Amino acid sequence: MNSPAKRSPPVVFVVDDDSAVRESLDSLIRSVGLRVETFSSAQEFLRQKLPDAPACLVLDIRMPGRSGLDLQHELAAEERTTPIIFITGHGDIPMSVRAMKAGAVEFLTKPFRDRDLLDAIHQAIQRDQAALQRRADLAELQTRYERSCFDSQFVCQPHHVGCRLGAAGRQTGNRSNFVGWHIATAY
Repeated sequence: MNSPAKRSPPVVFVVDDDSAVRESLDSLIRSVGLRVETFSSAQEFLRQKLPDAPACLVLDIRMPGRSGLDLQHELAAEERTTPIIFITGHGDIPMSVRAMKAGAVEFLTKPFRDRDLLDAIHQAIQRDQAALQRRADLAELQTRYERSCFDSQFVCQPHHVGCRLGAAGRQTGNRSNFVGWHIATAY
């Protein structure tokens, strides 16, 4: 598949109610050449439009208003898939299990080693880059499929096997499943 359109450089979002922690993390993350945006609350972060760039979210667990776990749940409900790294000074095993089961990349307790956080950030950004590429590949396949098959007829280019299968899927009302199947078998 073709690579997606030129994206912005990766960005790390930091959400923590402690300004000293935000400033420290901002400095650390910028020191390795990554772009950082900091927020003092989950509400402030939710008002932000996310860029079309690989990203991750470094998120404190305990904050006034919405907790980090509440924000993780809300983002999942909205199908916002930015990978999350939790940081907390008050973590326990049930809390970390809940966060990890909900898809967190890492759960670090304060104080943590800089290297552990930076490793988690790089892993999360790589995960997001792969997800963005998969979405771009899916969109490209969908566009190719739409171009190669006529919507009003089941006439396709005779050499395009996928189009013939797509027409059969359309006859059964299952066109979107065909595209998903085609992508799944392509990997």
